[in-house]
Amino acid sequence: MLGTMHAWWALQRGDEVVQIECDAEARSASVRNFGLVWVSGRRDGAELDLALRARELWEQIGVRVSGLGFRPHGSLTVALDGAEAAAMQAYAAGDGARQRRTEWLDGAGARAVNPAVGGVVAGALWCHSDAIVESRVALAAMRTEMAVNGRYRFIAGRRVRERRGTEVIDHCGERHGGDAVIVCTGAEHDGLDAEHLSAAPLRRCRLQMMQTAPAELSLTTSIADADSMRYYPAYEHLDLSGLAPQPPVAVANRMQLLMVQRLDGSLTIGDTHTYDDDPTTQPFAFDVDEAPYGHLIERAEAILGRSLPPIQRRWAGVYSQLAPTASAGAVYHHGEIEPGVVAVTGPGGRGMTLAPAIAEQTWERLGT
Repeated sequence: MLGTMHAWWALQRGDEVVQIECDAEARSASVRNFGLVWVSGRRDGAELDLALRARELWEQIGVRVSGLGFRPHGSLTVALDGAEAAAMQAYAAGDGARQRRTEWLDGAGARAVNPAVGGVVAGALWCHSDAIVESRVALAAMRTEMAVNGRYRFIAGRRVRERRGTEVIDHCGERHGGDAVIVCTGAEHDGLDAEHLSAAPLRRCRLQMMQTAPAELSLTTSIADADSMRYYPAYEHLDLSGLAPQPPVAVANRMQLLMVQRLDGSLTIGDTHTYDDDPTTQPFAFDVDEAPYGHLIERAEAILGRSLPPIQRRWAGVYSQLAPTASAGAVYHHGEIEPGVVAVTGPGGRGMTLAPAIAEQTWERLGT
């Protein structure tokens, strides 16, 4: 998604663009995510500012590219007990909630906004700013729109093996020269320009997710559980000491519940977090662990008040993220390798949310 958004903005500037993708179709984090434009959880300051700008841009792009499946549905972060409700009410009373267009709803109010919330819930935070896109089809939809103007060439299934200034050479020996090269490697830190990336404050995060069969219910918002307050930095100043302890499986896997309905009615549900700078999770597992899925199903069913449809797909994904050693306030890695050559990666789980605004910033920095 980062590479595609950089191509998009270059075309808006009037440039000619060659986009080289290593896979025949995207197979990494850009298609293994929720498709959330997630403003609600972003940290105050530069991260929130970037998310709000990205949300604005996503809506504009969604008008032009109907195949994105952009929906300004907002989100509910649901409280299942009084302690979770108290923490959410405290948050809703602060400036952070106003910046994110978030308000507190009691149980009846939550069900009025999203009737699929059929469990015994104490209330919810309703963030009007959050939105959804269809991650599995968004990239192809954007490429179709970009191809219309004749200044865009997409080359799939090619790996760039070498770079000489602003010329790159792919594994078939074809040379591609230009005025600028944007290197968007995702979680592959040991390929092109590995020397630069290995020195950058980056780490990788692995997550597990799943998707159900189409559901006989309609989610009018995306849904998160209260454990999101433990994970997202928007809530880092809240006192969460009154919350019940998470089960061991949730603690071990740094879990929260997110749930999004796809256009076909299926539900995308996740997720877990393990990091490659943690010696206990190295190397990353090649298979998926069933226990976290059981926890997610239990949480989802408690909120919906009904059994989930059958699970049809399970998968793991890996994304690039800034390491804790990164500069305070940094949101992603933007590194000039040499004049006209920039590496952009490391937005973490914010890549789908922030991609349009990150790409806009890159071209603003590069100028004309």
